[in-house]
Amino acid sequence: MVKLGRDIAHLEEMAKEVRKDIVEMTYLAHSGHPGGSLSSVEILVSLYFSELNQSPETVDSPDRDRFVLSKGHITPAFYSVLSHAGYIPHEELKQFRRVNSRLQGHPASTKLKGIEVSTGSLGQGLSVAIGIALAGKIDKRDYRVYCLVGDGEMEEGQIWEAIMFAGNRHLNNLILFLDYNGLQIDGEVAKINDIAPVISKFEAFKWHTFEINGHSFDQIFKAIDEAKRYPDNPTAIIAHTVKGKGISFMENAYEWHGKAPNEEQYKQAMKELNANG
Repeated sequence: MVKLGRDIAHLEEMAKEVRKDIVEMTYLAHSGHPGGSLSSVEILVSLYFSELNQSPETVDSPDRDRFVLSKGHITPAFYSVLSHAGYIPHEELKQFRRVNSRLQGHPASTKLKGIEVSTGSLGQGLSVAIGIALAGKIDKRDYRVYCLVGDGEMEEGQIWEAIMFAGNRHLNNLILFLDYNGLQIDGEVAKINDIAPVISKFEAFKWHTFEINGHSFDQIFKAIDEAKRYPDNPTAIIAHTVKGKGISFMENAYEWHGKAPNEEQYKQAMKELNANG
């Protein structure tokens, strides 16, 4: 596995390759969730190529860092990152959502090494991540747990029970990323079931919070570094992102939450991604 450290130029190039994979995977499968996959790319690339104390060789180590994808529908981004990080063959991405494929629409821990938790039912992944973080405290291990949740997912009641528990247990080994792109399958989060003000809510539940541009590697790393300096409580990184980031006709369009591109749209998207950089 190749770690890119914090070489921003190389990380940005990796992010572009991941976006190409997302478009191709959903096009070939004629299904999938491109919008939220595209909004989360920089977060996932930062974690797997710079931050996580984990690799394909140490995927079973009890001391590895853990990552839990609570918004389990964005597997196009997740599988792409796992392939570039050496967990699965890149060619296997073409089997996304195929019958009997390991790469199903939602991640299954029984099918792939490197997937900590089977997710898809929104709201549940964070609870499991908190359980893993608590286990680390009990076992006196120094691994960290990173969890990615969506803003539509934040409407789930279980999320807030989990947030309350983590704050009260002072799980400083837990870092949550909120992919705050403002859109869910039916439209704008603010109009469907507004979760704002998010920061004050996390702080009321005893969390440290940071608000960043979720497409800025510099800001992602700065927030992670700051989170590691806090000795007492869990951290929530509120990452403002753009749904469909990188593709003009997908950006800020909720219709692309769970719709695959047709051939014409696929060609246009790849043309735009190849032209950028």
